Amino acid sequence: MSAVHNEQTKLLATALNNVAVAYVVIGFFTPMTAASFGVASAPAMRIDNAVFTIVWLCTGCALHYAARRALRSMKP
Repeated sequence: MSAVHNEQTKLLATALNNVAVAYVVIGFFTPMTAASFGVASAPAMRIDNAVFTIVWLCTGCALHYAARRALRSMKP
């Protein structure tokens, strides 16, 4: 039973980590890259956009932390 539990835990952690990566890429790297390359449709770097970007980054970090915490429940 512990082998099944461990595999399910790894699957959950992988899914959470993949969502975390998506949050960081969509909410942090994409706007920063667009702004640095001067893309015309990129939003101007105002304080509300910066806060929005930081929220996406923090959400991604929180999801990654949740994935790490899920792996602690693995059984020997």
